Amino acid sequence: MSQTPAIAPMRATTAVAAPKSVRGITRATLLKDLRLEWRSKDAINSMLFFSLLVVVVFSFSFDPTAEESRQIAGGLVWVAFLFASVVALNQTWARELRNQVLDAYRVSPAPPNSLFLAKALGNFVFVTVLEALMTPLFIAFYRLRALGPAWQLLVVAVLGTWALVVNGTFFAAMSLRTRSREIMLPLLLFPISIPALLAMVQATTAVLTGESSPRFWIVLLATYDLVFTTSCLLLFETVLNAE
Repeated sequence: MSQTPAIAPMRATTAVAAPKSVRGITRATLLKDLRLEWRSKDAINSMLFFSLLVVVVFSFSFDPTAEESRQIAGGLVWVAFLFASVVALNQTWARELRNQVLDAYRVSPAPPNSLFLAKALGNFVFVTVLEALMTPLFIAFYRLRALGPAWQLLVVAVLGTWALVVNGTFFAAMSLRTRSREIMLPLLLFPISIPALLAMVQATTAVLTGESSPRFWIVLLATYDLVFTTSCLLLFETVLNAE
């Protein structure tokens, strides 16, 4: 009977420690991925090369006027970022296969969601760096100037980038143990990204042309992010432990 009062404080301590452990493991894993990428620069270099190729090829393919550029730029920019991000997403989990790191994580008591969040945040950083480097080139090549509130493009960029990386990180983990994971990831990611891609393109075009408000598309993007982030967090443990 004397041990009963000690149970409540113990449970409270465990409940407080769990979020701290998730934050700590997420931070440690994220910093590890950032250090590895800083040393190798494999994902960044591959994404930059692909995006630069897209910009140059399309700029030589046609010479649109300023008005035409505002109409098509949203589609060109986001399709380029979508395809380029697949390069980084494919490498997200490949690193963990070396020396059975992923298998060691599976048998550890670490929360699975901390690993998923770290990978998703790392991919978000990589794609954001790509966008920051490539956006001035898109502006220069296509002579872009926003006729609507330019700050809304930042909101679209943040929500759109997260929509790409959260699903991409999840499906990259799902296709990790398949023989053709480089092919499987686009087959899974592209169809389910169509609503987000449509919202990103329409919102970007609305801001650039100033002809309509992007509010509806921004709300759609935010809803998409919320739904799929929650779904990925709920299902990731099953994907991680699947053979």
